Amino acid sequence: MIDVVLEDARWAGLEALAIAATDATLTHLSLDPASYLVCVMGCDDARIAELNAEFREKPTATNVLSWPAQELSPPQAPTPDPFEDETELGDIALAYETCHREAEEAQLTPQAHITHLIVHGTLHLLGYDHIEDTDAELMEGLEVEILAKLGIPNPY
Repeated sequence: MIDVVLEDARWAGLEALAIAATDATLTHLSLDPASYLVCVMGCDDARIAELNAEFREKPTATNVLSWPAQELSPPQAPTPDPFEDETELGDIALAYETCHREAEEAQLTPQAHITHLIVHGTLHLLGYDHIEDTDAELMEGLEVEILAKLGIPNPY
């Protein structure tokens, strides 16, 4: 299940992109999308800069931030919540101005770029990262495969 919070009215259509991206990511990793909860927030650059400062000590806008509910290390699956129908994976925040500017600079549709960022954020919620080169290669490879299933070309 996807819970979408719109802090900026310009994020029309975010819910559909979030559902498609998270469902495709979970399905690709053999996880049942109906068993997991992800919250996706659409905000502006000012709000994401506040969040980036608070949680990463980087007081600048960024395209996407994610907060996993569990510390995972792939291919470890999230531990199911025995008291809930869905297991919370965590939260993803997207900054409107940065996402749209990046899409324009890369000559991508905003929908394709935002879908990529939600896939990226969902992988972070599942423990994937890109700090080490080998981890980055794994994560980027998964992103390319998932996006291809959604009809989105390789963003790299």
